[in-house]
Amino acid sequence: MKIMSIALGACALMLAAPAVAGDQDFTLFNKTGYDIAEVYVSPAKSKNWGEDVMEDEVLEDAHSVPITFKAKNAICNYDLKVIFTDGDEAYWTNFDLCTISKIQIFWNQKTQKATAKWE
Repeated sequence: MKIMSIALGACALMLAAPAVAGDQDFTLFNKTGYDIAEVYVSPAKSKNWGEDVMEDEVLEDAHSVPITFKAKNAICNYDLKVIFTDGDEAYWTNFDLCTISKIQIFWNQKTQKATAKWE
């Protein structure tokens, strides 16, 4: 009987897995030194950025915001693009959003270098 319970439990976990696999939402921490007007998240190497996931919100420097978006199937690797309130743009690539829940982004305007830390 115990073996049957374990087997049924394992089956239930396997059936539940696809629902969790599409959860690519994350919290974005703005450590760029600039306010962000727009945020775009797209599958890695996609040529289409889609819609601004922030809509009309502005993400001020040193603040964070939860980013939620409709994931494309079970894709895990995504790129990130922001447009600052002054019109400058920055890009970060290849985040595994199936395993990452927090992203801190940094921007050096002089060198045009975008870096990030995540967990």
